[in-house]
Amino acid sequence: MPDAFGLAAIIAKFALYLGLMTAAGTVMATCMFRLDRTRGLAAAFAVVGLMATILAFSLRGANLTGNVSGMTDPEMLGLLWTTPVGTALLLRLVGLSLLIAGLFMGRLGMWISMLGGIIAIWSFDHIGHVSSRDTTLLEIALTLHLLAVALWIGVLTPLKRLASSPATYTSAADVGHRFGVVAMVTVPALIIAGGYMGYELAGSLEALVGTGYGQALIIKMLLVGLLLGLAAANKLRFIPALRAGDPAAAGHLSKSISVEWLVILAVLGTTAVLTTNLTLPT
Repeated sequence: MPDAFGLAAIIAKFALYLGLMTAAGTVMATCMFRLDRTRGLAAAFAVVGLMATILAFSLRGANLTGNVSGMTDPEMLGLLWTTPVGTALLLRLVGLSLLIAGLFMGRLGMWISMLGGIIAIWSFDHIGHVSSRDTTLLEIALTLHLLAVALWIGVLTPLKRLASSPATYTSAADVGHRFGVVAMVTVPALIIAGGYMGYELAGSLEALVGTGYGQALIIKMLLVGLLLGLAAANKLRFIPALRAGDPAAAGHLSKSISVEWLVILAVLGTTAVLTTNLTLPT
């Protein structure tokens, strides 16, 4: 079981994943599908991501010193700043700040926000289990995997809002259909990249089954499988029915998205445990 600092680190990392990925994904979805009324949503989650970024960095200082004073110890935090942890912090601060600034610059600003989101996502290449392997292919796989995940997360809330009003059913059907077309590329990329990373990091079938890291990875894969099932139902049943004019499909789509969100939260929580409290199999 993690100690108090370990538990706090897991919670901070969960908030970081939720804030950063949702903010970046929302602006990506906005640019790709020309969504409206998403700036407030993206800004709110970007602020969550910024706060969690700073907290997670400070908690590393506390973890190194073994007491709360490490969270504000200039010497300890200065030392961390010179490591890849500091590089990741800088990328996240710059990326999320760009994302927020772009939200106040009109339509062109959304592309600046998207660039900021990509920079923030790129920060994950610099720390964590993938960075310890120091292979370019793994880093590329992680970035593609996270971009696909972010886009998936980012489209959900705007799509649910569109499906919640009869006046926007047509828009919901259109956005859902276009996302389904994009997902035909991004979802296979997500699966391939995730499978490759899991294989490289676990190392063997025995490690996958017999270690805490491998078991948590299996749980994550099962949750992702559930997500794929929900997404398939949306693409093959609810979106086509909504495009055909069936108003009941909007309710089914909205409920499906709510369940997707619950599963995504579970995936992010499992990932936070994987990357914070569990070591790679040796």
